[in-house]
Amino acid sequence: MRMPPVPRIAVTVAAVGIAALASSRAGAQLTLREAFQRADHAAYGNRIAAGAASAQRAQTLAPLKGILPNVRLEAGYVRTTDPIGVFGSTLRQRAVTPANFDPQRLNYPAAMANYQGGFVIEQPLVNADAWAGRDAATRAADAGRASEEWTRLSIRVDVVRAYYGAILARERVATLQAASTAAHAHVGQADAMVRQGLVTRSDALLASVRAGEMDAQLAEATGAVATANRQLDVLLGFDGAAPGRGVAAPRLPSTKRILAEVANDTATMPANARADVDAASDALAAARADALRARATLLPRINAFARYDWNSPTRVYAGDRNWTVGVMASWNLFAGASEMADVQTTAAHAAAARAQSEATAANARLDVEQTRIALGVALTRLEIGERAAAQSAEANRIVGRKYEGGLATVVELLDAQAAETQSALSLSQARWAAIVAAAERRRAVGLDPATLAVLDDTATVAASDSLGGR
Repeated sequence: MRMPPVPRIAVTVAAVGIAALASSRAGAQLTLREAFQRADHAAYGNRIAAGAASAQRAQTLAPLKGILPNVRLEAGYVRTTDPIGVFGSTLRQRAVTPANFDPQRLNYPAAMANYQGGFVIEQPLVNADAWAGRDAATRAADAGRASEEWTRLSIRVDVVRAYYGAILARERVATLQAASTAAHAHVGQADAMVRQGLVTRSDALLASVRAGEMDAQLAEATGAVATANRQLDVLLGFDGAAPGRGVAAPRLPSTKRILAEVANDTATMPANARADVDAASDALAAARADALRARATLLPRINAFARYDWNSPTRVYAGDRNWTVGVMASWNLFAGASEMADVQTTAAHAAAARAQSEATAANARLDVEQTRIALGVALTRLEIGERAAAQSAEANRIVGRKYEGGLATVVELLDAQAAETQSALSLSQARWAAIVAAAERRRAVGLDPATLAVLDDTATVAASDSLGGR
């Protein structure tokens, strides 16, 4: 007579395995919302982008040198026997007497000390290149901010991919653990039946081969869990030298929940402004303004100045005060062709920035269309995977009944078990792929992938529920 059938891949066994894996990571574990929050301030890519944007904003101050006044204090000490220097210092100190006009004294003056102090204001009036440079720097800062925002959104997509990738890796282990347990039970059962003469030796050998295959897949999946966790850690800004906090969700959201949350991500979803397109557009505006700055260096400049001066033989800022005001116009007609090189270089940069802006806009339109198709395919695969998982589970149950009644061979039983295992793995993969496709779709149409954190609400359902939330 046949021995009782070995339990198929039990949902409860998988759920227990997932819960055990979920609790294996030390310390408080991250929800998806917390992962987004940490990535925003600690992810290496975000920190690099923030630093670059801050440096770009700081550059907006440099052109103000040609716009804002220059205010300074001066102080100095001179002791000289130079005839002009001595007479000039005497005159500045208001100390000239008739004796100072003695030819001998004029020609051979005694050494004289002068403490000089000054307060100077220089005000640019017409510096066209400074104003154009200011515009270029401001536009470049805008491009830096937009680029930082695009980096943040892209890393949020990576967080979704890595966070649920770590959960997917755990689900694979749990599914394969249950399959391996069932496969080894089939081996023992087949060996016993060989001894009873109920099946041939080949049946037992085939069961052993299938069990070995399950063990190999389980070993690979177990290693993938550690890799997935470390990848998430590094993405979130942990140094990777020690395990991070890990993920709090025990399993992937159910198919029903995924479909409910991404139902609006269809071809009818309008595309909003995208940060990468804004960054390229701002970079083009900055390049054009910089080209204008280079041409403006060929124009005349007009600057005003005013100053107070003090001269004293005893100390700085003593003696009578002198004042001077004036306006200076200058026109640099030729400076070794450096201006022409600057004009040609900035014009070439503007042409390149225009091509980059057009390419970014074209790629954005392509991305919108590609993600629409990719999400549609992912959702179709998810629905097919859900049906396939239910059908393979039912098929395995039927074959088990037939095997119990002597109407099916051990080969058919092993095939049914393998089909159920593969369907369960494929369903988990389809759920992960649908979530990632939804995140990429949100970014493509200018929305925030972090809105998918709402999936946390069902991802934490007790692990004793049916695997995957079916």
